[in-house]
Amino acid sequence: QVQLVESGGGLVQAGGSLRLSCAASGRTFTSYAMGWFRRAPGKEREFVASISWSGGSTFYAGSVKGRFTISRDNAKTTVSLQMNSLKPEDTAVYYCAGRRLRVLSTHDNEYDYWGQGTQVTVSS
Repeated sequence: QVQLVESGGGLVQAGGSLRLSCAASGRTFTSYAMGWFRRAPGKEREFVASISWSGGSTFYAGSVKGRFTISRDNAKTTVSLQMNSLKPEDTAVYYCAGRRLRVLSTHDNEYDYWGQGTQVTVSS
């Protein structure tokens, strides 16, 4: 079993930056691909970014590409999401997710473990 705990959310002005972190428990973390998803008020949960087990492959949603960077530290069993040039439309609850496969995925139904979420609010 893997437990995921996000941190780093908050309130920021448009154009600002935030760094989200996800701490994972469990020795098998290094075998899992990881992802970040978000759910804005009144909207479906959507894919943000994903990273393979080694960190060698990453993929981003078009809406965040060039502004967000996903990374992982397998020694510390953490995954991070650096968010720059934030926009009001980035406001959402952000979720860290893990899947029991090494290759990344953009589909939330392919992830096996989820964190509780952290709120990100971007003011205009």
